[in-house]
Amino acid sequence: MGAADSGSASSSSGAEAERLPVPSKNPLPLSASQEAQVRELYYARVRRKCKDEIKAFADCARGRTFSVAWACRNLHMAMNNCMKAHATPEEQDAAREEWFATRLQRLKERERKAKRAAEQEAFFREWWGLPQKEREEIEKKLEKFKHVEERVAVVRKKTPGEERR
Repeated sequence: MGAADSGSASSSSGAEAERLPVPSKNPLPLSASQEAQVRELYYARVRRKCKDEIKAFADCARGRTFSVAWACRNLHMAMNNCMKAHATPEEQDAAREEWFATRLQRLKERERKAKRAAEQEAFFREWWGLPQKEREEIEKKLEKFKHVEERVAVVRKKTPGEERR
């Protein structure tokens, strides 16, 4: 949960990230890992809406063991009721739409990390004086990322009516 939560927290703070519209009302089924990402977004959204109740229960439960069950019963029930109230199919749909809207941002992040790894590998090979043939392979990998950046630019141009931020 930590990696997914930190990613969603950083995207919601400050300026909104670039967003693409949902491809259609009935998009293709997502893979298991994509569904897990949507589920993490969904849980994070529900926790964000119930953060006051969660914090109150956590403060009550801090330093207790068995006595939590009866000492914090009212706070626990309030937290669960809040989470049940916000854990709706509509909230799950909103999380799915958010996942689709931020797919361009995730693509850019993956490409940035891969490019950085290739640059580090190229530096490592140059530092240790590895054969030229391997250096050329690394340079080809770096060249590939230029094509990906061009594809992202084409995708941006194809989305009419998108608000720029």
